[in-house]
Amino acid sequence: MPLSEHEQRILHELERSLYQEDPAFAERVRSETVYRHAGRHCVWSALAFVGSFLFMIFTFSSSVVVGFIGVVAMFLSAVVFANNARRLGRAGLDDLSRSLHRRGAGAKDRDPRDWIRGRFHRDR
Repeated sequence: MPLSEHEQRILHELERSLYQEDPAFAERVRSETVYRHAGRHCVWSALAFVGSFLFMIFTFSSSVVVGFIGVVAMFLSAVVFANNARRLGRAGLDDLSRSLHRRGAGAKDRDPRDWIRGRFHRDR
C-alpha cells in the first residue's frame, strides 16, 4: 500500500531532520544493510571457531572436560556461521564483494567482472 502525500511529506521531514541533527548516524543507517550485518557475524563466528579450535587443541592434553568446552564453542560458532551464511545468500555475497571493491578501489570504482566482460566482448 503506497504512502499518501501527507505521509510522504512527513517521512521526508523526518529524514531531513535526522540528517541535520546527526549526520554521522544517518549516514551509517543509510549505508548499513542486512547483508553487511550478516557478513560481520560470519567473520566473527569464523574467528570464534578458530579460537575455539586452538583452545581445544591446547586444553585437551591437560583435561578432556575443558577441551570439550572448546568443542562446544566450535559447534556453537559453526551454527552461528551457518545461520548468517544462509541469511546472507548469493545476493548478500555479491553486495559485500561489491562494497569491498568500492572501498579498496579508490579512484577505480569498477567491478573486475565488468572488465572481464568488456575484455571478451566482441564488436560486430
